[in-house]
Amino acid sequence: MSESTGDTRSRIQAVALELFTEEGYEKTSLREIAERLGVTKAALYYHFKSKDEIANSFIEDRMEAMNRLIEWAETQPPTVESRQAIIQRYTEELFGGNQHRVMRFFEQNQTAMKQFSAGKDMRARMMQLVDLLVRPETSHEAQVRAALSLFSVHSTWFAIRDPEVTEEERKAIGLKIANELLDSIGAEAPASA
Repeated sequence: MSESTGDTRSRIQAVALELFTEEGYEKTSLREIAERLGVTKAALYYHFKSKDEIANSFIEDRMEAMNRLIEWAETQPPTVESRQAIIQRYTEELFGGNQHRVMRFFEQNQTAMKQFSAGKDMRARMMQLVDLLVRPETSHEAQVRAALSLFSVHSTWFAIRDPEVTEEERKAIGLKIANELLDSIGAEAPASA
């Protein structure tokens, strides 16, 4: 029985992500990806014409998830509970599947990622999410706290270096810090007029 196209695409992405993270994006070739998969380059080309296409697929998948979260968050009232729900959903998305590996890949290959226009779109989505986390506040302090709340979730993958820390423990730590940052939005003293 043959594998479905979606399964093959996912396998290619997983192996490419593994190699990009181990060897670096620039040093990884399509030939190496095909060899690790145990397929011919022609079979790989059926799904992806280049390693840029593979890397771009990570960004596109992440953007789709971000778009769904933003669409949902826009329907929520600007309350503390909504902020907590948004960061909870963001955390669940990031820890689901291989998203933390994708974020690690982005972090380790920032120079290579600058060539992708979708990377700029991803930054714009992150800023949209920051704006949704801040509302109704508009202070600079609130903006920084909201941005840091998002980054606290992904930073658990590179800041916590203890290999014994489980994924669930990382998630709990990131979410705890994110919520502490979000809980203080609106608590800062209003700027004097």
